[in-house]
Amino acid sequence: MKVRRKYTIPALLCLLVIIGWVSYYFMSSLSAKESTEYIYVDKDDTVDSIYTKLDPICNNHSLAAFKMLARHTSFAEHIHTGRYAVEPGEGAYTVFKRLKNGLQSPMNVTVPSVRTLERLSAEISNKLMLDSAELYQAITNPDICKKYGYDTATIACMFIPNTYDMYWNVSVNTFLDRMKKESDKFWNEERMAKAKAMRLTPNEVIILASIVDEETANNGEKPMIAGMYFNRLRYHNEINPKGMLLQADPTVKFALKQFSLRRIYNYHLQVDSPYNTYKYAGLPPGPIRIPSVVGIDAVLNYAHHDYLYMCAKEDFSGTHNFARTMSEHLQNAAKYYVALNKRGIH
Repeated sequence: MKVRRKYTIPALLCLLVIIGWVSYYFMSSLSAKESTEYIYVDKDDTVDSIYTKLDPICNNHSLAAFKMLARHTSFAEHIHTGRYAVEPGEGAYTVFKRLKNGLQSPMNVTVPSVRTLERLSAEISNKLMLDSAELYQAITNPDICKKYGYDTATIACMFIPNTYDMYWNVSVNTFLDRMKKESDKFWNEERMAKAKAMRLTPNEVIILASIVDEETANNGEKPMIAGMYFNRLRYHNEINPKGMLLQADPTVKFALKQFSLRRIYNYHLQVDSPYNTYKYAGLPPGPIRIPSVVGIDAVLNYAHHDYLYMCAKEDFSGTHNFARTMSEHLQNAAKYYVALNKRGIH
């Protein structure tokens, strides 16, 4: 009995030491931070570069345990791209298993309201693992646009500027599939019914909304502006087909690709582009920006009035004076031009 006790006690002590060592290295918190941190593993990462990314946020002993697990498994040969959470209190084994099995964390990605497809591609690539050139090539490819029911001028209509949960390593095809699904969801029965009542397609609503958004950042005024442009469209389409152009200054800026212009002169209006609504009747062939949801809904809920003209107010408040007749409009325009000249704006 004494002999058995002589060996049992040391064995138990050794077992406790081993358990303590395992707990310390593998079960104690890998992260040295008090809040959740994320590491991003891309297609160029190796096991060593992953160690480098973990090093600034990890306790040394737990990172050593992580490396030990990696050395004794096939982790280095099967690295999964993605965005991975490293939670406070989680041990090396838990985090290692997450990375080894590709159990990444989704992230919020906001589709921005921007003017060009180049800018859209750049903004999205800054948030996801997507290559901006690859995304841009896809959304300017006629065949890919046709797959989703658009052309290269209208493909911007598919992007609804909301925030979406998605994985950081999403592919271009998966991203575009998701955008199409979200667009279809956005155009619910209520919005479709309002567009139909206006005799506009969803694309036409978005094109008009893009002009409204470019005209003002004042959300409260957007339904008024939408109503004015809709009156011009209706006047052209239904009342006097030869008598009313949209004449929207932002479309001229888009045609010229000079978005910083603060004043439009007659020579600007001579640009020969289908986006120049001073030359070509009706809506331009595509949106001049990805409009905001507020802008889209402003068009669908446009203010009913009989204004056909508007001009920026001379107080530079970002709002407009509206007019029913050309003579009223010219008076408003004269006040605005005087204010521009006083400020030396050219």
